[in-house]
Amino acid sequence: MKTLTQLEALEAEAVYVMREVAAELERPVLLFSGGKDSIVLLRLAEKAFRPAPFPCPILHVDTGHNFPEVIEFRDRRVAELGEQLIVASVQESIDRGRVVEDGPSRNRLQTVTLLDALSAGRFDAAFGGARRDEERARAKERILSFRDELGQWEPRNQRPEVWDLFNTVVRRGESVRAFPISNWTELDVWRYIAHEGLEVPSIYFAHEREVFERDGMLFAVSEHLDMNGAETFVEQVRYRTVGDLTVTGAVRSDAADFEAILVETAAATESERGATRADDRTSSAAMEDRKREGYF
Repeated sequence: MKTLTQLEALEAEAVYVMREVAAELERPVLLFSGGKDSIVLLRLAEKAFRPAPFPCPILHVDTGHNFPEVIEFRDRRVAELGEQLIVASVQESIDRGRVVEDGPSRNRLQTVTLLDALSAGRFDAAFGGARRDEERARAKERILSFRDELGQWEPRNQRPEVWDLFNTVVRRGESVRAFPISNWTELDVWRYIAHEGLEVPSIYFAHEREVFERDGMLFAVSEHLDMNGAETFVEQVRYRTVGDLTVTGAVRSDAADFEAILVETAAATESERGATRADDRTSSAAMEDRKREGYF
């Protein structure tokens, strides 16, 4: 019997999770941001379900403050796959009075937009690309994370997962967030991307960008951000994670190819969210508070 490599074992587990959820739940959906983790999810979905179409549409919660390079990549990648893309717009939630914009960041507003989209589609399962090494609250997640009728998460009410057996029974109105790459690390993700030859948005590679510094982080100059008189300058940077550009910082880097990114990632001493996401720095429980409300 062939012994699986680490990447093959991780891939096999993720494919098993995706097939199990698709078989047991009625209306799954796959969350896709255009970031590296959800890019891996798309490839795993291909491995799990091709040559058939995906048994679920693809859903992106768009803050309206995303990097243009990522939105272009999102549309092109989904078109290449020939799958259905649903875009849930935070701006539309604001326009309809579902949420109130009270600052430059719309990250927290995504929760209502996401829950509305899940309700409108009657989705009872959502595949997400969260990993346990990203952040402390995500380390509390099971591979199948159960949500109540309001889409909220209570870590003390999660079900045990023994011997890779998953309890997929949900009552009407309840749902599951499924995290197939829960046991992967950031380095595993990049190793898999390199191994599979997957395309990623260009901002993951080192490039020159006009930025300004705030609280020790480098932010892109943008119409969506008030620089408060901060000095701008051009710096060689790349992004370890993508998201709302109002809270996502860049890192100084010369990593312009996969090999260099692998070396840089292996040497990193802080997770990408901890190092580059301003909204996760507000408190040690910032992410957990958002997850309890129904965040990704």
